[in-house]
Amino acid sequence: MDFKKQSISIAMGVVLTTSAGLTAISNTANASSHREAPFITEMPKVDGTDFYMFTSYETGREDFVTIIANYHPLQDAYGGPNYFAMDPDALYEIHVDSNGDAVEDITFQFRFDVEQTDVALNIGGESVSIPLINTGSITASDTSNLHRDETYSVNIVRGDRRTGSSAAITSSLDNASVFTKPVDNIGNKSLPDYASYANSFIHDISIPGCSDGRMFVGQRREGFAVNLGEVFDLVNTNPVGPVNGETNTIGDKNVTSIALEIPKSCLATSGDIIGAWTTASLRQARVLNRAPRFTNGKPASVEGGSWTQVSRLGSPLVNEVVIGIKDKDRFNASEPVNDADPVDGFGLYVTNPTLPALLEILFGVRAPTAFPRNDLVQAFLTGVPTLNQPENVVASEMLRLNTAIAPVTDPALQKTLGVIDGDVAGFPNGRRPGDDVVDIALRVVMGVLLTDAEAPDRLLSYTDGAAVDAMMFQGVFPYLNTPVAGSVTP
Repeated sequence: MDFKKQSISIAMGVVLTTSAGLTAISNTANASSHREAPFITEMPKVDGTDFYMFTSYETGREDFVTIIANYHPLQDAYGGPNYFAMDPDALYEIHVDSNGDAVEDITFQFRFDVEQTDVALNIGGESVSIPLINTGSITASDTSNLHRDETYSVNIVRGDRRTGSSAAITSSLDNASVFTKPVDNIGNKSLPDYASYANSFIHDISIPGCSDGRMFVGQRREGFAVNLGEVFDLVNTNPVGPVNGETNTIGDKNVTSIALEIPKSCLATSGDIIGAWTTASLRQARVLNRAPRFTNGKPASVEGGSWTQVSRLGSPLVNEVVIGIKDKDRFNASEPVNDADPVDGFGLYVTNPTLPALLEILFGVRAPTAFPRNDLVQAFLTGVPTLNQPENVVASEMLRLNTAIAPVTDPALQKTLGVIDGDVAGFPNGRRPGDDVVDIALRVVMGVLLTDAEAPDRLLSYTDGAAVDAMMFQGVFPYLNTPVAGSVTP
């Protein structure tokens, strides 16, 4: 009997609904969204880690918006021989709300496929498969020694993500609708010039209903800076300084980035302000094959049923240290339009945050006393008036960007504390790689936007101690840096 047909017909499997709690976000303090909810720890390939959205500041690209969704957290570069391919059974999506109603108007859908070639050697007269994915060095001009082909397709959906009008994004070069993803940075012997190799996978794309843009999907060096272990160990660091540029617990890790550069006119169709978030979904049921085979097409598992959302990420630092444990999975399965619902929403975590109270207990700093925290509602749920709040906004957690605000094109002039330091092109007006969102969020949650009477310690220099700024990144698309190599031996 055909295994696939047999499996899908079985009314059993693992229900993958997951949610992850957190919602609103006064956030502060942790890996942006790494292993943030109990259920998502079981499926790292669909765990969204960071989400960036900003007006492109590469010279000559100021009429574009760059959106980057990172997945698969805390990758050790040496993690072979399979490394970190994306999940071919998953649906990765980036959603854009162009009118402030907390519902997606445009969705970019990514599906992946992985093809592994069986390479064998003659060993004592027997043909024996090798255990590696490459048999020699790989360059931008010669990938013949690579025996795994990871490809992906992308659709743009207008309207509801499941029922809206869908069309394929294609290559501007040859109109192809299937794109190739670079292999991860195996090491310097296999990939002697990984930067040049990876750059050859930056695709010029044609977006139906828009003008052309650019796209890159591949491994990047982790761009988020945080002393992760210390934060989770009862904030085992000094929350009021100093910043140490040499400490960053996750600085030697990699992630996988989905990066798009899209014309502003394609996204800002109902005004200058847009909102966005990223999700990943899996099929509702999984049936495991007790006897998977490479040669006869029997996979290790077969997925079936409706798409079920298991990961959600908009603004950083929402799910780790703000949302209660009991709601973390629920947030990952939720949609922004329900965030403010008095029963099913998450607004209490924003209006009455627990983090300031924890910092007061642990360090003796004085937590704000103004409740409800309407300053946090603006910063994280509605956007800030005159900055990035849409007209008739529906309160919801997502990253918001005012596309009419010009970018700071010189990375050296970008201020790491963004809006609270006078740089209105920075977080929370979108998010750039060099924005220190941990320090920003700590200062906002401790009341920097309130009065002295409401927050007596509001002007302290709250920090997790890890430094980040725009000069640490590339100044061109896709902005995030070349990934750490699995082997650094020349």
